[in-house]
Amino acid sequence: MKVTFLGTGTSQGVPVIGCECEVCQSLDYRDKRLRSSVHVSVNDKSIVIDSGPDFRQQMLRERIQRLDAILFTHAHKDHIAGLDDVRAYNYLQKKDMPVYGTSPVLEQIKAEFYYAFEKFKYPGTPQVKLIEMSDSSFSVQGIPVIPLPVLHYKLPVMGFRINDFSYITDANQIPDTTYQLLKGTKIMVLNSLQREKHLSHFNLEEALDVAGKIGAEQTYLIHISHKLGTHRIIEKELPKSVTLAYDGLSIEL
Repeated sequence: MKVTFLGTGTSQGVPVIGCECEVCQSLDYRDKRLRSSVHVSVNDKSIVIDSGPDFRQQMLRERIQRLDAILFTHAHKDHIAGLDDVRAYNYLQKKDMPVYGTSPVLEQIKAEFYYAFEKFKYPGTPQVKLIEMSDSSFSVQGIPVIPLPVLHYKLPVMGFRINDFSYITDANQIPDTTYQLLKGTKIMVLNSLQREKHLSHFNLEEALDVAGKIGAEQTYLIHISHKLGTHRIIEKELPKSVTLAYDGLSIEL
């Protein structure tokens, strides 16, 4: 199983025009963070979690030639806006793209990409097959997936566990029932927006506390804003079992 971080940032993490902070001015490639997304390759299947505005750029950069499914954590724009670009995979693979999400997420997708669901579609529009999921385990192309319900302030968001890999983004509350689902996970991915406390995201201190509670062999921090600081500086402050992810980082499980 191989996991590649397509993006580790947030809309608050991309370089800000006119900003003179260390991150926005940094020449370190690890500080160039596109919107958070991850590619999972397991048993010859290719799965992406979230397709934000940078989806096309990310897939081209990683030269991902095939895509079997997309899982959506929630319907915020920085996580769904790139769905239109599945049309390239429709063309290459000659089939609809399976898209998994909760009912509210799928309804938002149908609203924002209405042209893909019209009775008489314009040629070349994205072709997607919407598959509703709940908090029950399901299978994607024969790959078992365990949903991980969390809260993004008051918004329900889904994380996902595939084998010993678990992914949670855009959260600041993890229910006890979800902690139970995380037991034994070896690689944990967790959002850490900034140093200061935030309404709907874990800050660095909270993310480290959660990582300690989960106890994975290695935790990678994502959804990093430019307010958190540079990769070089933050890495020095982290315990050995926690590291900042960066765009393009690949790990083998």
